Amino acid sequence: MEKGKIIKAISGFFYVKTEKGLYECKGRGILRKEKIRPLVGDMVEISVKEGDKKEGIVEKVLPRKNQLLRPEIVNVDQVIIVLSSKNPSPSLMLTDKIISLGERQGLSVVLCLNKADLLEKEDLLIVEMKKIYEPVGYPIVLTSTKKAMGIEDLSRELKGKVSVFAGPSGVGKSSLLNAIKPGLSLKTGEVSERIQRGKHTTRHTELMEIWEDGWVADTPGFGHLDIDEIPREDLRFTFRDFLEPMEECKFLSCLHLKEPNCGVKKAVKEGRIAKKRYEHYEHFMMNYETKPWKRSGM
Repeated sequence: MEKGKIIKAISGFFYVKTEKGLYECKGRGILRKEKIRPLVGDMVEISVKEGDKKEGIVEKVLPRKNQLLRPEIVNVDQVIIVLSSKNPSPSLMLTDKIISLGERQGLSVVLCLNKADLLEKEDLLIVEMKKIYEPVGYPIVLTSTKKAMGIEDLSRELKGKVSVFAGPSGVGKSSLLNAIKPGLSLKTGEVSERIQRGKHTTRHTELMEIWEDGWVADTPGFGHLDIDEIPREDLRFTFRDFLEPMEECKFLSCLHLKEPNCGVKKAVKEGRIAKKRYEHYEHFMMNYETKPWKRSGM
């Protein structure tokens, strides 16, 4: 029995990286009976078929530490949120959605502002992002594939971890990965001038070994993330800048909306929480109001 990691799954075949190489595997029938579906990122045990071809059977899926729904991938350590400085312009609303979904799964978060060559050094966008996110503990890396800027900084963030690159299509995720590890030859897409969105060039989720101890998932664009994957009453806990101020709230059940004596709203007024972050939180909470069947987190 060999142990390995599923790095790709296509049409019922699982490609498992082991110490002895890459095996093309099918899943054992009992996994289907037990409703266990192997996913990219799973650590598995496989039996190897006899013969020259590297083929095997996935016999067992080992326990997972987390699981993302979109994209479907497991055992992730961190999310790299890739934004574009221009063309398309960055959405901090989408950024906070991805951060909350990452926090829900216990992931570390790194912000990557790509195409930074299009900005002045002290551009208002950079100043705003640093002011909002760095005090909360989310590092920001400025990159440009055209100028080979920040590539080494981003590479250091990937070592020793399984990372997911997230963000809208057209921001340069595949280009960054090509720059970090020449030879990957990932397809890249141009941004539509009409809709200012990128064409989807990534068709499936696949783990790529960037370093000997570092893996990255190049994933389809995050165009339709839905915050209500998180139960409404739990959303507040995914805003880490709320955690300390909420201890000042009068009510333990405070949702930081209309309740009196709210520590979070007080912190916003005092500038301890960025106003834009709180506005995004309010917007997300209103989204639940339009989908009452989602309030229980179902």
